[in-house]
Amino acid sequence: MTGTRPGVGAWLRYGEPLAPAEVDFAIAHYRTAVLQPWETVAAARLKDAAPDMTVLAYRCLSSVRIFEPPERRASGIGWSEARNRGWIARRAGEPVEWSSYPGHFQARVWDPAYRAAWTERVTASLDGTAFDGVMADNDVFEDYYGLGLPAIAVGDPDAPVDVAGLRKALGELVEAAGRALTEAGRLLVPNIAEARREPGRWRQHAAWGGGFEECWLGWGDDAMFDATTAAAQTEQLGGPGLGLLRTPSGGRGRVWDGSQQGLYGLALFWIVAPVLRSCPMRPPATTTIRARPGSRPWTPISGVRADPCTSRAGCGGGASRAALRRQSSTGRRVARSLCPRARCVRGRRAGPTASHCPGGCGCVPMRALSLWSPNLARSVEVTCRDR
Repeated sequence: MTGTRPGVGAWLRYGEPLAPAEVDFAIAHYRTAVLQPWETVAAARLKDAAPDMTVLAYRCLSSVRIFEPPERRASGIGWSEARNRGWIARRAGEPVEWSSYPGHFQARVWDPAYRAAWTERVTASLDGTAFDGVMADNDVFEDYYGLGLPAIAVGDPDAPVDVAGLRKALGELVEAAGRALTEAGRLLVPNIAEARREPGRWRQHAAWGGGFEECWLGWGDDAMFDATTAAAQTEQLGGPGLGLLRTPSGGRGRVWDGSQQGLYGLALFWIVAPVLRSCPMRPPATTTIRARPGSRPWTPISGVRADPCTSRAGCGGGASRAALRRQSSTGRRVARSLCPRARCVRGRRAGPTASHCPGGCGCVPMRALSLWSPNLARSVEVTCRDR
């Protein structure tokens, strides 16, 4: 859900022990949080304190992890099921382990059965939780993990022989998962690798809720992109959906050390954002509220209905707004309408009602950008207005 609350930044967690103080800090400072999928208590606490914060569960599209117990799994499919059903890629008869990540094994993402199971398991895992959707990692563009696709294809006639085939299979998984999560009233935000290299890649893969670029303006502290490459990433500022852009930054620790990389990312945003013709906000997503004490917690909104915009001042160009509805435990319907290009939602946290702005989509369009780095405890989120 798009937030209007004060606060900046995006909080991305990759599995270290979670301290209560971190949740307190996030409530006070962030608009977006990406947690591990088993951190449901923390997700509920974030949504209780900040209902308009977007809270996503981390999942990996491409790997199966041998070290994960079933109840603490970041991959979409567990090791035992993937092994028993033949969903682990093999090379010369042996499971293909990622060269840079021990214990991570390549999933057969080119298998339609794997894609269907991943979609079903991940979508179902959100039931009864406070998560607004999923951040799906490893929507890769190249063979970053030493897979050796031609060698895999020798023993697997269905496997792609090159990375173009791997990208195609992942694109089909993103589309299938995106449709299923949308039908469930949730977001899908893939980590879209190197979208700048393929026209339309960002918009296609971000169409189900947004996109994550973990290499915004550079690979790392000492490997920043040249001007041409950096300029090719500016399309990601225009949406669709939620934009998470991770800037390289020097140093380590919880406190930002003032490195120039983070400031560079912010500066480029301020240069580019004002000239964008449109500045769309995140699309509609799940609002998770408790209708009354004792009701079933975190009943998700279900069903999406698109209606034409009624105000030329807002979307225009045939754009639409979406109305999301759910049946609350009190028997009353919860409805909210908004334009994908205008921040038009308002409502009370504990109440079951929300309404769109008067006059249809006449609100000022906004776009939120999160600049995040591992050591940037006080990340920067800014918004732009096109009028």
